[in-house]
Amino acid sequence: MSDEHVQPKTPLTPAPGRVVINRKQLLQKVPLSKRAILDMEKRGEFPRRFSISARVVVWDVEEVDAWIARQQAAAVQPQPPGTKQLG
Repeated sequence: MSDEHVQPKTPLTPAPGRVVINRKQLLQKVPLSKRAILDMEKRGEFPRRFSISARVVVWDVEEVDAWIARQQAAAVQPQPPGTKQLG
């Protein structure tokens, strides 16, 4: 048995202070299909991916987290049970 320890996958950091996530990590944070994310990117409704190599694309985790926060803020909040709607 080897004494080497396998390091868990962590977000890539291409530049100091900038944390990025790969596609697998993105799909864990955002439960949408790959196609839905691509379509939203094309419409400017989701943070844009960028390449860090010929075969690897990543997203800026701060941009993704900000998008999630905006979606949460814009979401219609359900009425608590037993309350009446005004209108």
